[in-house]
Amino acid sequence: MSDKPVTTKAESATAKAQLPQLTLARNPGMELDMDWVMRAQANTSAIERRAATLPGRRSVKKAFQAAWLCKAITLIDLTTLAGDDTEGRVRRLCAKARQPVRPDLLKALGMEGITTGAVCVYHDMVPTAVAALRGSNIPVAAVSTGFPAGLSPFHLRLAEIEESVKAGADEIDIVISRRHVLTGNWQALYDEMRAFRAACGPAHVKAILATGELGTLQNTARASLICMMAGADFIKTSTGKESVNATLPVSLVMIRAIRDYFEATGHRVGYKPAGGISKAKDALLYLALLKDELGPRWVQPDLFRFGASSLLGDIERQLEHHVSGAYSASYRHAIG
Repeated sequence: MSDKPVTTKAESATAKAQLPQLTLARNPGMELDMDWVMRAQANTSAIERRAATLPGRRSVKKAFQAAWLCKAITLIDLTTLAGDDTEGRVRRLCAKARQPVRPDLLKALGMEGITTGAVCVYHDMVPTAVAALRGSNIPVAAVSTGFPAGLSPFHLRLAEIEESVKAGADEIDIVISRRHVLTGNWQALYDEMRAFRAACGPAHVKAILATGELGTLQNTARASLICMMAGADFIKTSTGKESVNATLPVSLVMIRAIRDYFEATGHRVGYKPAGGISKAKDALLYLALLKDELGPRWVQPDLFRFGASSLLGDIERQLEHHVSGAYSASYRHAIG
């Protein structure tokens, strides 16, 4: 995991800004190719074996671990999606996104100036987040389309996207209708995703598959392909509200679908695991899997994000341990 990502001059010039649209051409999508979709299979036992071997084969220590944990910070969509969210909580979260780790630790690590990849909130909190992040180049992501269930009337889901974009959201995390996958209505899923993509306009769209509710890894593979064919800029595992959220086997399936799509079309699509990733060691496993399967170019904020909140606190504790040799109490590292 020590390879340095290769970037073009244009990508380097805009690296400070996390927005994907500033570094890559967007995925325009393509016509629905049902032959390709139906060829997609998932060997569950082989996928689970591959995922199970990762912790034993991929580990980094000492300075390398600290460097990769700092990289992980820049890939976090720092998130608050609670019913008791307030403007004050969102402003504190945005302050944490601007300064994710105590300044003394970042100075000791030579990592001053890093920020999280984005801040993710409900639609109602978009204006507050936009104001709090003004001038920081940190994008605001909004969950939409009747999040988390995605069962509100279709015209209201489209209107919700449009209102979030109008309020200043740079990225929209939409939820698909799981019933389309469970009933094999792939045309309906494609049409829905195309409509969501159009409603997003200039904002990037992350398609949340809610993989814990799709039944099989094969369904996950096919839903991933269809969302990319319909123009998704990212595919995302979960809302974080399901009983099963991001897992390594699901991630392997989705990442390989991204690789297949890139090889067939030349368009890079991003990946976002979300829900249940709360430990620094878990973040390292996901980064190792991503780098193994897609290469170092994908380990950048324009192509990879963690959907998380508590993850940042554990990373900060690990970085303090690297600097001081001792673990601190979690209350020393406020997470918003």
